[in-house]
Amino acid sequence: MGQKINPLGLRLGITQSHLSFWFEKPRDFSRGIREDEIIRYFIKNYVKKNHKILFSLDGIDPLGNIFIQKRIDLIKIIICIVFLKNILSELQLQIIKELRINITKNFKLLNRILYIVIKRIEKPYTQPNIIAEYIAFQIKNRVSFIKVIKRAIELTERSGIKGIQVKVSGRIEGKDIARIEWSREGRVPLQTISAQIDHCSHIIITKYGSIGIKIWIYL
Repeated sequence: MGQKINPLGLRLGITQSHLSFWFEKPRDFSRGIREDEIIRYFIKNYVKKNHKILFSLDGIDPLGNIFIQKRIDLIKIIICIVFLKNILSELQLQIIKELRINITKNFKLLNRILYIVIKRIEKPYTQPNIIAEYIAFQIKNRVSFIKVIKRAIELTERSGIKGIQVKVSGRIEGKDIARIEWSREGRVPLQTISAQIDHCSHIIITKYGSIGIKIWIYL
């Protein structure tokens, strides 16, 4: 079971919650899902293009999860971002203002009020998507994947997690034959439903082809 089912989907309603929370009529359900996907993609691209100062932390993606809550007259977006200590709250207000203007201009909100909240991620290296971005950034710079995985595990262990598992697959370091390399530290009980496990899968494109990265973190 632990190898055949997404660990987040397996734990929905127990230790995990949905990133989107709203109700819709069956005929409009696909439209609501597509709207959430487009909004998340727009926010990530906009922050990456216009606020490169946030990427000064080892070049990793500063964005964590993006939560979307909808009501009849309101759309609430909660954005989790890694802020460095030298970045003031003025930048947060600037990002909120710019996103509110651009999302309202580019999307049909159907007379709904847009409310955006930014939350600072206190421990970024407990977020599997941030660890995956870190590994991808180092692999693209041709750093040895063994050193990268060891470094990533060290960063997460300092954050006080109980266990981490990292899996990298593809033509690693340009080898002719694709292979799977993985490493684990601590406990990662994938078949224990009550275990609070966060998971992420990430794909990077290199000149040798696609390389897949999967992260499991036992919080």
